[in-house]
Amino acid sequence: MDWITEIDVKDIIDILIVSYVIYKLILVVRGTRAIQLLKGIFVVVVTWALSSWFNLNTLQWMMNQMFTFGLVGVFIIFQPELRRALEQLGRGKLFSRTTVEEDTEVNRRINEVLKAVSYMARRKIGALIVFERDTGLTDYIESGIPIESHISSELLINIFVPNTPLHDGAVILRKHQLMAAGCYLPLSENPFISKELGTRHRAAIGMSEVSDAMCVIVSEETGAISLAMNGHILRDVKEDALLAKLFEELKPIAKTNEKRSIWKWRRR
Repeated sequence: MDWITEIDVKDIIDILIVSYVIYKLILVVRGTRAIQLLKGIFVVVVTWALSSWFNLNTLQWMMNQMFTFGLVGVFIIFQPELRRALEQLGRGKLFSRTTVEEDTEVNRRINEVLKAVSYMARRKIGALIVFERDTGLTDYIESGIPIESHISSELLINIFVPNTPLHDGAVILRKHQLMAAGCYLPLSENPFISKELGTRHRAAIGMSEVSDAMCVIVSEETGAISLAMNGHILRDVKEDALLAKLFEELKPIAKTNEKRSIWKWRRR
């Protein structure tokens, strides 16, 4: 145990800095395809270790070849993530926490969504809008039509207008971007869900069961607004209550300070 006494304050600071950098890099790639690629790289490393341990010469040779040419491949595959990390570093955002700019952007996003939902509810236009939070929804984004545009009420309304190509699926929002429309979501298999609820509502509940996403639904039969979260659904939500809940859950300041009130959900 003599090595413990040899660790000084400088070593501890060094370890903490490296750990923090790795943590921030993980946040950059979270919710993207890079996560799946990292899992693949982990499998390759484990396979190489096992081949070395059990002296599997042919398998070890194959793994060595992959490592030889894999470094160049990593830079090619992770090019979008590396570029995004460098851009954030240049803007001073990679290591920063909540900013006024982020808070303002969340306000704008929520107001645009609320405007669109209010318009569609009055005209009984069915809609399903998903807010991505900590759990990455890349797999579901890839099931739809990529858009990757700024969020606006006009765009949301146009997407869900009946008899258009994208109106049947879900829209997924990631931070300040509308990532995709016409997305397929997993349907809930909960037997206690009301028979009155249609596919949109079941898809919203299903998404909230497998992730921490928030789903806003507009019924095309009644125009009622519902909100699905944590595997439950609150039906016939008033606009002011919806606005308050979205602000509470999505504003960075609320997340940073970890101030979230308890919301009573009613099972239907």
